[in-house]
Amino acid sequence: MTLKECINNRITKLQTWLINNEFGAAVFVDSEEHRDPSVTYLANCSGDCVLIVPDFGSAMLIPWDEILAKKNAVAGKIVPFTKYKNNAVQAVKGALKAQKKYIEFNRICLPNYFTYHEFLDYVEELENWEVVCEKEGAVYFLEECRMEKDEYELECIKKACAAGDEIIDEIEERVRDGRISTETDVALYIEKALREKGCQRTGFDTLAAGPERSFAIHAFPGYTNAPWPAQGLSILDFGVVYQGYTSDTTLTIAKGPLTPEQEEQLSLVETAYNECLKLYRPGELIKNACAKADSIFAKAGRKMPHTLGHAIGLEIHEKPRVSTRDEEITFRAGMVLTLEPGLYDETIGGTRWENDVLITDGDPVVLTHSRIIRL
Repeated sequence: MTLKECINNRITKLQTWLINNEFGAAVFVDSEEHRDPSVTYLANCSGDCVLIVPDFGSAMLIPWDEILAKKNAVAGKIVPFTKYKNNAVQAVKGALKAQKKYIEFNRICLPNYFTYHEFLDYVEELENWEVVCEKEGAVYFLEECRMEKDEYELECIKKACAAGDEIIDEIEERVRDGRISTETDVALYIEKALREKGCQRTGFDTLAAGPERSFAIHAFPGYTNAPWPAQGLSILDFGVVYQGYTSDTTLTIAKGPLTPEQEEQLSLVETAYNECLKLYRPGELIKNACAKADSIFAKAGRKMPHTLGHAIGLEIHEKPRVSTRDEEITFRAGMVLTLEPGLYDETIGGTRWENDVLITDGDPVVLTHSRIIRL
């Protein structure tokens, strides 16, 4: 299925939701104040822009960079932001006026990330419309849709994962021959290598922490010029983005000799990873996987200070979280989620093992091949 076909399907789903909820249109605004992946999801456009999707008819994209949008975007109609003096409220007002004949319902759904003052601006300008801004509006609906990836999304995620795998292999080779010896070395190597492999950027700031800093779940700063790896436990957490979609992996490098406590921690994390992977199956309650990891660690008197994983896609953290908090959410075919058990101790150091897992109708497919590397 082509990108255009996938986007048409997404728009159709949204329009059905609009009609069922008696909305005439949904508004999305991507800006420096708030980046909205809904715009990429529905129009393949990133960067400052306004998108209006009516209940009937074609979507209208109003980009800041008209040239780039015309090259990359998949949208019904593209109108330059300059037509509305780069003002989002005026752009929405103008678009609704232009689309009026295609709109059946008078209610307009604003994104739930608007502040109250922004909401009032739209209420004032859209005086002929009933303006609604609800928590479970169109943005929420699309977040639910994005939990199950379509063909195009899976293709992009798989390519990001493949590029990340190559980088992991290259990092291990360079660590073993001494070309990578500091946190900065490995972080900057990732920046260079991902672009050579056709990716756009890292999915988040790379986290490279040697034994002196690996106790932190997310080390701050992300990397320094400290030795990496060194004797003990070192962590590397990174993702690469292909066509807007990110991977997310964490590897631990265990450089001996290790203490008995460090060996036990490695063993606990490996056991939790392998046992929890068995539960990444369609229909299985997500909370059961997290509870399994918690029980393995609890028997050793340890506790994991974060969730077992999360979905990935256009954002590094998407719905659902792999936690015990969401009682009734199950794994569903098409979801791509991380599996990342981890333990941390100021004396022992940190251990985390994270891969990206595709839920299928049968066995889970591990898309990345991060690992615990022993030196």
